[in-house]
Amino acid sequence: MSQAVHRSSDFSPWRFSIAPMMDWTDRHCRAFHRVLSKRARLYTEMVTTGAVIHGPRERLLGFSDAEHPVAVQLGGSEPAELAEAARIAEGFGYDEINLNVGCPSDRVQDGRFGACLMREPARVGACVAAMKAAVRVPVTVKCRIGVDDQDPEQALDALAGAVVAAGVDGLIVHARKAWLQGLSPKENRDVPPLDYDRVVRLKRARPGLPIAVNGGIATVAQAKVHLRDLDGAMIGRAAYGDPAGLIAVDPELFGAAPPVADAFAAVEAYGAYVAEALARGERLHAMTRHMLGLFNGRPGARAFRRHLSTAGTRGDADLATLRAAVAMVSRAAPERDAA
Repeated sequence: MSQAVHRSSDFSPWRFSIAPMMDWTDRHCRAFHRVLSKRARLYTEMVTTGAVIHGPRERLLGFSDAEHPVAVQLGGSEPAELAEAARIAEGFGYDEINLNVGCPSDRVQDGRFGACLMREPARVGACVAAMKAAVRVPVTVKCRIGVDDQDPEQALDALAGAVVAAGVDGLIVHARKAWLQGLSPKENRDVPPLDYDRVVRLKRARPGLPIAVNGGIATVAQAKVHLRDLDGAMIGRAAYGDPAGLIAVDPELFGAAPPVADAFAAVEAYGAYVAEALARGERLHAMTRHMLGLFNGRPGARAFRRHLSTAGTRGDADLATLRAAVAMVSRAAPERDAA
């Protein structure tokens, strides 16, 4: 990566965050991730403006105070609807409103939002302006470097220019193009090549704009490399597949003590949340599905996953079921290639 550039703040609110991921980052997942890091910024799954305005708001937007700092990600393209949805979300207590300009799924394209909005920077700017006028919390945008045959230099500059003019508080850039035709959403997370330098060039051109990078970041050590040039790093699937790595976030990136000593302590800490949720009638699997990768690299990790994926899905599964799964894991030092 090129020579380091001036960053807006050594401790930007977006210094380290966990990406919004559909079907993954629900409130149970966020509660679990908060056990592992007190400082990481958490994001909801994307929720559409129509669902926020007309749907079951508590189910869609409800969260625990323990999740702070936490942001809601909205999907939409109509300024007035986004403003209304942002007002509603702010009323729930979110710390940030984020606009999705990066999702490439067919369903999102059919609704004229997500990554296809990279082609309409003026519309994105109007959406940001409407949300900024509606709420007091920060409004951010998560985008790609371009879509399809767009030139990433021109596309990202145009998008950034429009949202900066609208008063955006920060930009999170997934450092890949999205191919709206020919690649599935899953392929769009891996196939288009990463171009981190393009994001750094944007930061150099706009030093006053907080910019975080997303895409292909798998470890806290990799995040630290990006923080030499940018204000923030956002981790996605790695936070889900290897959540124990998040225990290093607070000491390595914020100079704070880790909230738990190790993965075993994380289970005990999360257990209080699990017990409360079970008492409300939630099923154990709804919570433990987010922690299947917690012991990756330790002998017994496969048995842990198997037990939670079988016994843990039963209607009578409880905290004892979780503890029985943990008892199958060796407390010896992890070997990263273990099953």
